[in-house]
Formats: sequence, C-alpha cells, structure tokens
Amino acid sequence: MSTPYPFTAVVGQTDLRLALLLNAVSPAVGGVLVRGEKGTAKSTAVRALSALLPQVDVVSGCRFSCAPAAPDPACPDGPHEPGPGAARPARMVELPVGASEDRLVGALDIERALAEGVKAFEPGLLADAHRGILYVDEVNLLHDHLIDLLLDAAAMGASYVEREGVSVRHAARFLLVGTMNPEEGELRPQLLDRFGLTVEVAASREPAQRVEVVRRRLAYEDDPAGFATRWAGDEHEVRARVVAARALLPQVVLGDNALLQIAATCAGFEVDGMRADIVMARTATALAAWAGRTTVLKEDVRRAALLALPHRRRRNPFDAPGLDEDKLDEILDRFEDEEPQEPDPDPDTEPEGPDDDGGGPDGGGGVPPQGNGPQASDAPPEPEPEPDPGSEPESAQSAPTDAPEAPQPSAREAGGPEQAAVRAAEPFRTKMLSVPGLGEGAAGRRSRARTAHGRTTGAQRPRGQLTKLHLAATVHAAAPHQKARGRSGPGLVIRKDDLRQATREGREGNLVLFVVDASGSMAARQRMSAVKGAVLSLLLDAYQRRDKVGLITFRGASAELALPPTSSVDAAAARLEQLPTGGRTPLAAGLLKAHEVLRIERLRDPSRRPLLVVVTDGRATSAGSAAGDPRELAGRSARLLQAGGVASVVVDCESGPVRLGLAGVLATDLGGPTVTLDGLRADSLAGLVKHVRTAVSSPASSASPAPHTNRRAA
Repeated sequence: MSTPYPFTAVVGQTDLRLALLLNAVSPAVGGVLVRGEKGTAKSTAVRALSALLPQVDVVSGCRFSCAPAAPDPACPDGPHEPGPGAARPARMVELPVGASEDRLVGALDIERALAEGVKAFEPGLLADAHRGILYVDEVNLLHDHLIDLLLDAAAMGASYVEREGVSVRHAARFLLVGTMNPEEGELRPQLLDRFGLTVEVAASREPAQRVEVVRRRLAYEDDPAGFATRWAGDEHEVRARVVAARALLPQVVLGDNALLQIAATCAGFEVDGMRADIVMARTATALAAWAGRTTVLKEDVRRAALLALPHRRRRNPFDAPGLDEDKLDEILDRFEDEEPQEPDPDPDTEPEGPDDDGGGPDGGGGVPPQGNGPQASDAPPEPEPEPDPGSEPESAQSAPTDAPEAPQPSAREAGGPEQAAVRAAEPFRTKMLSVPGLGEGAAGRRSRARTAHGRTTGAQRPRGQLTKLHLAATVHAAAPHQKARGRSGPGLVIRKDDLRQATREGREGNLVLFVVDASGSMAARQRMSAVKGAVLSLLLDAYQRRDKVGLITFRGASAELALPPTSSVDAAAARLEQLPTGGRTPLAAGLLKAHEVLRIERLRDPSRRPLLVVVTDGRATSAGSAAGDPRELAGRSARLLQAGGVASVVVDCESGPVRLGLAGVLATDLGGPTVTLDGLRADSLAGLVKHVRTAVSSPASSASPAPHTNRRAA
C-alpha cells in the first residue's frame, strides 16, 4: 500500500484545510465542496484527511460498520450480539464518475428474491463509507440522479434500496467531500445548496511558495515513507486536536446573540431557505470547539459565513459565487458579543508543523511557507532585469528596418475595423429545440433517448447484470414452464432465463454547437445586443437541460472555435460577452468549422447527438481562404452538414421592413427550421415547442444517399 501524503505538509490552502477539519470535528456540518483549477492540491488534501480521523470501533463481521455500543437496529447483518468489537482506521471511499446506481447504493439479487424470498443484498459504496469519508472527484461530472441519491443519504444518515417491492435500509453517515473544476461545468444550485461548505482554491502566485511546493513534492516522491515520518509528529498533534474538539463540541454554547448574527447575515444576503442558517450554526459551533472554546463568538460567525454562504447566493448559472465581506462586517457590527472573549489557547486555526504550510503533489496556495522552507519575509526581493545596453526596445525589435515590409490586407479584406463588444440583452425563456429520433446518450433533459430512468416502454433479455426488473414480463416468461419445473407450492419457479430487463425512455443531453455571425452586418449595437441575449438564453436552456456546448464565431475572412465543446456554459457566456464584431461574412468558413468540430466530437463521444444552432442573417459576402462565390460555398457547406445527419436550426437575425430571406435559404440547405429572434421566446404565439426534424443516416457507407429530412412544429 502506498504511503499517503501528510495532511499537515500541504502548502497553504488555509480555507480548504480548515473546512475539512471542521467536518472532521462535526460531520453534521454537511461536507465540503472544493472548487478550483487543476493542480491545486484538492485531491491530495482530501485523501490525506483520512489519516487524521480517529479509529472507529465496529462490530466484527458487520459489512455496514455498526458501532458495538449502539448497533443499528435495522442493519441487514443484524441483530448483533453485545461484544467489544474491533477497532479499524476510518475509511476513505472514492466514488468514480462512471459508477452505476447499484455500485453506489448496493444491489439486490432479484433472482433469489423472487425465487426464494431472500433479501440477498450486496452493499454499495454508501455502506463502505459509513463512519468515514466519501470522496467524489469531479462531482460536477457525476450524473444528476447519483448526486441526488448521494446527497439524500448524507442528509438522512441512511440509504434506502428498493427493487420491485423489496426494500433494504442501512445507516450511511459519512463526511462528504466533492471536488470540481468549474471550467468543466457547474453543479445545479439545488445541488450546491446541499453541500455544507464550499471552498475556492487557486495556485499561489508567490514564487517562494511555489518553490516550496516543488521541493516537498520531489522529497515525497524520492522517499514517501521517510517524508511521512518527518511529518508524523504534526499529524499526531492534529489528530489529537480533532479528538479533543469532538469531545468539547457538546459543551459549546450557541447563544441567542450568535443566532441573531447568523439569522441577520442569511437574511441580509437574501439566501433562499433555512439550510444556510443551520449550516452556519453548526459551522460556528465547530469553529469554537476547534479553537478550544465553549462559547461561539462573532469571529466564528464571520468565518462560518465565508465558508457556508458564497455558493448559496447564486441566482442563475452565470453568477459567480462570492460574498461581499464589507457588507458582512456591516451586518455583524450591529451585534456585540454577549460575553467577553475567552483567551484562545491556539489563535491559529490551522494545523501546525515544522513548516506550517506544506506542499502536495498537486501544488497549493495561500500563505507563504514558514519554518524550514523559504520565508517570504526573509527572501531577498528578486532584482529587476536591467536592460541590455546593446539591445533595442521591444517595439524596435519587432519591426526590423531593413526587412521588406509585408503587404498589409485592406480593412475590407481583413474583416474591417473591429467594433467594441456590446453587452447582451436580458435573457429570456426559450422554446425547446430537440434532436429527432431516439438516442442513447448521457442522461439529460433535451431529446428522447433510451435511459436507465424514465417511463417503462417494454422489456428485453438482460445484457449482463439485471438492474431494472420488468416483473410482468418475467412472470409471463416463467408461467408456461411451471408444470414442467414441478411447481408444487404457491410461489413461481423462476429460472435465470425468465428474467426480463425493463427498457425505459427518458431524455438525453446533447452537444449544442453555436455558430454565431459576428460580421459587420450584425454590428448594429441594438441588433448585436439582441443576438447575444438570444444566445445567452439558449445557453441558459442548455445548462438546465444538461447539455455540452461549443461556440464558433465567424467574421472577416475566417471562423474561430471560440470555445471547444464543454459542459461549462459559464465559459461560453464569458466568451460571448467579449465577442467583437465587424468585417465581412465568411458564412461557409463558419459552417465548415462546425463540420470539423462535430466530426472530431463524434469520434470522442459517439453516443452524444449534436444540435447545430446557426445565428445569422444568412448573408455570405466572403469566401474566406477558398475561391468561388461566397453564397454558393455557403450552400455547399450547409448541404455537407445535412448529408452527415446533423440536426440544425437557424436563428434568423434579419430585421427591418425589407427582408431578403437568406436565413430561410440556409435553413433549407441545412435541412432544419428557421426561427426568428422574437419567435425564439417560449411565450411567443408561434408555439411552445419546436423539434428539429432530420433523418440520422448510418455512417457505415459514405456512398449512401443523403438522408430525407422534414420539419414540423409540435
């Protein structure tokens, strides 16, 4: 077994370490969600935490880790006889992103349950994590229904498994820790609210601290056991402090004044619901216990607010989490602590070691390292590089005087003068655009698909392990064979070949690829603002329907992939906000870029069906790098996408009393419908739902005829 990296050797990351330790002191806080860029010691700190938790006493042979002093009366392995039990370290269980529901909550042997009436239950990861840590890396990439099950179990302290009337319950109390990179997609606000605390982490920009990260990482890799030994004393001290804080926690008094501070803070920041108040109260109590006090002070409430409220203030997916600290201080200053502050036996709420800040394999941030590492205060300032007397200024170097001057394209050829980006109009609720047919992609809320959840549409023989039993079909398959199998009692004689898997239909998420015209014909400020508002509205719709999104823009003489396909609609909204306009319209270049992006994505994720949304007025005034008529090239590019079976919709941005109808011609070539900016609104008179109808042809033969397409509004 590999030696884990010591928790006390992680460099900086003050808030991250404190949030994890508070949950170790009081698991009722509700877990931690760690948000941050890659390489910031998120996973390293979480994995190191388990070594700081005290050992747990368990009933020998119990698969559900019941405590000998108070075993779970509903334990599937019970009832348990009184006894001393056995001590073991607290577990840290990791939930993979691709885990199934049965792997998370456990699985019932349906065949034995039907044939023998036996509850043969195989525990899942929730049972393994009981009285320990459940760690979910990249929690934002986990399927929503698994996150719901996970958070329900964390909130209730128990897991329920039900299959066709057979029910099993077992205790599931654990410290829940999730990590995520916001660039890969956000969690829904409802799910964010279920995490007790949230911490934002980032790599340090201090050279001295980054040096210490590398130094300790290399030392750990050279001799993991020796490195861990050097930090063993500090690990023991923090472990003892966690045990002491747990023992002190029941004695901590949360006074009325502290409760008023908590309530006023949550009300002042307009936080929805009451969960924030409860989490803040538990966090402030844990902070007091961690500091060795029995009274909650104003500083505890302030620190609790900074950990518990930022992620609960988001009103829409494009809001960045955060908290106005000046406003927080103003609210708390209205209240004075009822009792004089007790002396804090350890004012530093962080675990100490020979170096109060240590480095993990993933790096770190926070305060500069102390102790045997280089200290920021003692390190000499880096000298500024002196200019070379013989060197020329950078501007002069970039343009040699003796080199022939390259011909510069005219403003018209280069795309015309670039105009400043304009703000998007207010987003609105859009009609639903969906891909036709029945897909098999990742669970979502857009297009029809065969999924693990949804309405039952039929039955089939199971492929591999049976997960969803179709009871009526199973009985129907077994009934004709009862006499031959010698049935004598009231129960059916079931064989494995009789079992039938339920097939279900739900919704899938799609890849919504936006191709946005940023040329001069779109540059009127009000017009571009309306276009951005429409695209922003579609992005919000994609977020709610669990889609991946991508953004292509075209202007001047070329098209640009502004955002590769991603689950982060926040990133797409940021790119859209900064989008400049101006120049000619290389429509064909934009469509060909879309064809290339979709070709690559089909190889990466063949089950995720694409939806192409082209936002343009239909004009084509530039052939880009190709030769030929721009409009003819655009038509050929559109028909290429249609031949590939890509579902498309054209958002017509043309305005004014005289309209050329070029967007409609483009939609015909793409084989999709046209919708105006006004018609995109869900409350318009054009209808509530518009489906993109296209035949998805098999890619088995490139010589197959182009698919037949049709369109209709539902």
